Amino acid sequence: MEQLLEKALILQEALPFIRDFYGKIFVVKYGGAAMEEDELKHSFAKDIALLRYVGIKVVLVHGGGKDITNMLNKLNIQTEFINGIRKTDKESLDVARMVLIGKLNKDIVSMLNKEMSNMHGAIGLSGIDANLLICTKYYQDGEDIGYVGKVKTVNTKLIRELIQMDYTPVIAPIGIDPESNQMYNVNADMAATEIACELGAEKLIFLTDTDGILDKSGKTISSIHKSQYKELIEDGTITKGMIPKINSAIDAILRGVRKVHIINGKIKHSILIEVFTKEGIGTEISL
Repeated sequence: MEQLLEKALILQEALPFIRDFYGKIFVVKYGGAAMEEDELKHSFAKDIALLRYVGIKVVLVHGGGKDITNMLNKLNIQTEFINGIRKTDKESLDVARMVLIGKLNKDIVSMLNKEMSNMHGAIGLSGIDANLLICTKYYQDGEDIGYVGKVKTVNTKLIRELIQMDYTPVIAPIGIDPESNQMYNVNADMAATEIACELGAEKLIFLTDTDGILDKSGKTISSIHKSQYKELIEDGTITKGMIPKINSAIDAILRGVRKVHIINGKIKHSILIEVFTKEGIGTEISL
């Protein structure tokens, strides 16, 4: 009986959040270990289905860096990263397109549709479709890193039409410059940020392989305000690969996204815990 009561209390705690977020847009960046381990993949799909069933409109942007690297290695194509961004020559771009659009995107769509069988399900897209992600060439600190794109505009009309029809867009981050017909590999974090900003999303959620942003003792910082982040970078609390994420988060909230969350995708149901409980499980960034 106590266990049943505890379950009822959990549902009761979630109710105000469900009410507040009904009809709102969440942009979720899906990547890391959550995309690689079968148990985590199935758990993630169930979580996204639950968000949809309680009336939250989800737009999913996925990465796939490890799969791209594995395929490049199989093909004996060398790969190089410049400050976390893959240097992309023509061969690497072809592989990225094949892996992101041809394999991973369809795998994710299939997995989500299994959990959303009695509603309009997921629909797979890339940034090329209907010029969804129009890009210009991206330079990393002034250095030419090949066919890497920076999102210039987002076809929000298409995304809004899909979510209004109750579909869940799943977007592979390959963009295009329609004038030159040149395709580009786009960093998934950057793509998700631009999409969230253009949609005016309620939340932008990054799934990572760490417990959010950690303090110097290794404990999760549960919330960060805009005024704090520069100090946390300057004093060495936020370092390395987390710096681009916090910069993307700050950019997003300054451009109208209500809140950004950085959570550990290796923890089952981390999205539900972060969204539907007072304590959360990762780091929340807000104005």
